Amino acid sequence: MGLTSDKTLLLSVLFALLLFVGTVWLWPRLARSGWRAVGGRIGLLLATQLMLFASVGLAANQAFGFYASWADLFGKETDQGVVVDHAAGGAPAGPLRVLDTRRVDGGGRPRFAGQIQKVAVDGPTTHIATPAYVYLPPEYFDPRYRTRTFPATVVLTGYPGTAQALVDKLHYPRTARQLAEDGRMQPMILVMLRPTVAPPRDTECVDIPGGPQTETFFAKDLTDAVTAHYRVGRKPGSWGIIGDSTGGYCALKLAMHHPEVYAAGAGLSAYYKAPSDPTTGDLFHGNATLRNEADLLWFLKNRSAPDTSLLVTSSKSGESNYRATQKFIGLAKATGTTRISSIILESGGHNFNTWRREIPPALQWISGRLSAR
Repeated sequence: MGLTSDKTLLLSVLFALLLFVGTVWLWPRLARSGWRAVGGRIGLLLATQLMLFASVGLAANQAFGFYASWADLFGKETDQGVVVDHAAGGAPAGPLRVLDTRRVDGGGRPRFAGQIQKVAVDGPTTHIATPAYVYLPPEYFDPRYRTRTFPATVVLTGYPGTAQALVDKLHYPRTARQLAEDGRMQPMILVMLRPTVAPPRDTECVDIPGGPQTETFFAKDLTDAVTAHYRVGRKPGSWGIIGDSTGGYCALKLAMHHPEVYAAGAGLSAYYKAPSDPTTGDLFHGNATLRNEADLLWFLKNRSAPDTSLLVTSSKSGESNYRATQKFIGLAKATGTTRISSIILESGGHNFNTWRREIPPALQWISGRLSAR
């Protein structure tokens, strides 16, 4: 059974309940002073506690999408699969291949509900390969729009995160479709994936010396692959990027470092400096310039102001980035070139519930800053 399976969660809860009942039932028999009785009490208590923790952990993983599988949980996920070439006549399939399709929340035909495609992206420049989900709005399939190009937005998870959580937990496709139906945003293609494109390492969207060139993948390979496969606008101003937590940091950094690619970047609960910990390893290998430019506050102070639009979010109570976000807003405003907007909640933690409150206005904001014509 899979890590995110309902059966796995139900079984863990059932075992926890059985152990609890068994502990209550057997406790009188074990209420003696012998080493066997003491060992039995310790064993029952430990087993019950472990199953309770496992049940809570499984429930939290289902709610927040931290890990997609047991291999992902134990750091064994490499996302290296067997490539099946379905191109007609055996021709090269290109840097993007569609692996599967699904409906948007059980909707009807793509022309009326849109479509979600599971794809594999192979970066010819960086040699990074990663899965992603692409949401195509209903208009994409409408014959009346067959010659129309669409704006596109990259959507990133936090770390470790799963791309599927962007669809099933944060409801990006459903939200985008509803906003477009309500006339609050233009129809837009969403490219949803996690920033961890070299798992299990957290590369923080950095071009690591001698390692994965993650920033180049998102700034060039990904957008080139999507533009070559779908009807995405080719003119400047066609692309945006949004993410939460680690994905939010990446979104802001990519929009700041590559304004010629990303006309708008939104960081939900973002931080502003790449961390250094066991999950990241040595990202910069002594390169002070690379380290400094990965610090977004330093970048605003010491580099030419990027001609892009940025959105940051935080909350007065519940988010640890509130002070840094206020400082970032002040620095961006002082540039006179970088356009800055914000969503500041009165209360909201670093979690899916907070981001679901921020995603609709953030998508509306980013849509208003993109053009595919």
